[in-house]
Amino acid sequence: MRFDELTEDEARAALTACLDVPRWLDEMLAGRPYGDRDAALALASASAASLTDAELEAALARHPRIGERAGAGHDAARSEREQSGVDHSDAEVLQRLADGNRAYEERFDRVFLIRAAGRDSREILAELERRLGNDDATERAETVEQLRQIALLRLGEIL
Repeated sequence: MRFDELTEDEARAALTACLDVPRWLDEMLAGRPYGDRDAALALASASAASLTDAELEAALARHPRIGERAGAGHDAARSEREQSGVDHSDAEVLQRLADGNRAYEERFDRVFLIRAAGRDSREILAELERRLGNDDATERAETVEQLRQIALLRLGEIL
């Protein structure tokens, strides 16, 4: 598998784009060589399933708000591709996403995150509105799960 052949620096850079959590990166690097895709994805999934508050905050910093263009510090190319289902010509949905993002950040003190790949604007908006009704613990768990899904999606592309 090509990933096993990367230098440690190359592998770390590739993994950082998946989930920027030092513990996760170290565990993924220590697991090499994997030999096959399933082994790498299994460890990635298990390791990403539980994040500390600090790890959650660090991981979220690399993700732009849904419906907004990625900026400095974000993985712009991946984020843009993953959010391609967001219709930037639909002013109503964009406004509702912006309003929802603000409400979410006021309620949970972090950016709303969802695995946007494969979802359109209306699906993302429905999830945002649904998740605004979550309690703090439930929403934290959903956010970690969304980060795990994004990490696995991105790692799958690398592998």
